[in-house]
Amino acid sequence: MREFSADYLRRTREGLWEDRDALADLELGSRERVLDVGCGTGELTRVLAAETSGEVVGVDADTALLAVANDHREPGDRTSFVAGDANRLPFPDDHFDLVVCQALLVNLPDPARAVQEFARVSRDLVAAVEPDNAAVSVESTVDAERDLARRAREAFVAGVDTDVALGGGGTRAAFRDVGLHDVRTREHYHAKTVEPPYDERDVEAAKRKASGAALADRRETLVGPLDAEEYDRLRTAWREMGRDVVEQMADGDYRRSEVVPFYVTVGRVDGPPTSSAG
Repeated sequence: MREFSADYLRRTREGLWEDRDALADLELGSRERVLDVGCGTGELTRVLAAETSGEVVGVDADTALLAVANDHREPGDRTSFVAGDANRLPFPDDHFDLVVCQALLVNLPDPARAVQEFARVSRDLVAAVEPDNAAVSVESTVDAERDLARRAREAFVAGVDTDVALGGGGTRAAFRDVGLHDVRTREHYHAKTVEPPYDERDVEAAKRKASGAALADRRETLVGPLDAEEYDRLRTAWREMGRDVVEQMADGDYRRSEVVPFYVTVGRVDGPPTSSAG
């Protein structure tokens, strides 16, 4: 499974749940005990705690991320964090009435195995919030950025060793494979924008584009779908694009928007054998 830094998780999930309508099928107001699997630094855990009066537990295999999550706890809050593997959860059967994950299944080689484990420890509902990384859209005031982002994204999706385009369809398939009932999905779009005034992270991201560092970090994934020569051409064009970004940013003219489609899929451990794609 790929590892992520606390800063990456915070940056990519910032503002994701400003609108919580897509969480309606989780029935959070009635939950007594909730588990957030692959909780990372606890962004979703805290959203769940805000929407329910019950206990919310976050579990993750990365103890460094859990340390960050614990640092954000406030006295008297109803969240707790424990170390554990999504495929071998350290809880008894039927211990929770909701088990949920966010952007976890896309990083697992066998999503259905984890969902089976979610169903084991839930007595009612299982939910997964998963992106379709193949359908991310980018718009930019730098003309070349949209096409270069598409080319890099297509190579990444083809080269990574898990289904990062899982989205709603793959998640529903995994839910049905393990026998969950009443499976349904809601779409949720996460828009991220860069515009003046730029913060420190915006400036650093522009510098990484100009140096080609962002592509270098993914070289092992990109070389395969791309041969070495294609990768070098892509990185050269990427650096040129990055320099244009830096120039526009210096003039206060740079703007970028990225939309990531997420799919909130829920299913019941026991229920009628029916399903629908919402």
